Amino acid sequence: MSEMNFNNIEEIKKYGFKGFESVKDLREDSSRIPQKKGVYLVLKPQDMDVKFLETGTGGHTKGNPNVSRDEDELESKWVEHTLVLYVGRTGSKSENRTLYERINELLRFGQGENIGHWGGRYLWQINHSEELVICWKEMQDEDPEEIWKQLLWDFESKYSKLPFANLRRPKR
Repeated sequence: MSEMNFNNIEEIKKYGFKGFESVKDLREDSSRIPQKKGVYLVLKPQDMDVKFLETGTGGHTKGNPNVSRDEDELESKWVEHTLVLYVGRTGSKSENRTLYERINELLRFGQGENIGHWGGRYLWQINHSEELVICWKEMQDEDPEEIWKQLLWDFESKYSKLPFANLRRPKR
């Protein structure tokens, strides 16, 4: 599949992503998230004015998930001209976890629960994080791990860094 345009909702939809629901709406009713393996994206609404919070809403599973604003880490990780803030995946050839399970863990971690979803923790230091949008792409025969890696490699080749809340570079 050709490289995805990370700054255009219509192009992301053409790539096969569905859902496009706000964090707030999914917290109220996550039943629309598929019980399948796949990849998911956390997007910034086009018109959202992002500011970083000193203390976010993330859970403290592995310690304090917050990054001090004094260190400029959040600002240095920020990527201009993209809607994509985070690329996640669930399920693989050896793991049967579903998008429903993994996205719900992300949502619960963002509400301060001690859930194992340390990846993406920077999302919860964005003001109005409940307005962020989540979309997903279900997979049957494809390996979500491979699609996840390709999305991150494509993103990095375009923007010279990983999406804002992805902290781990996939191995080649």
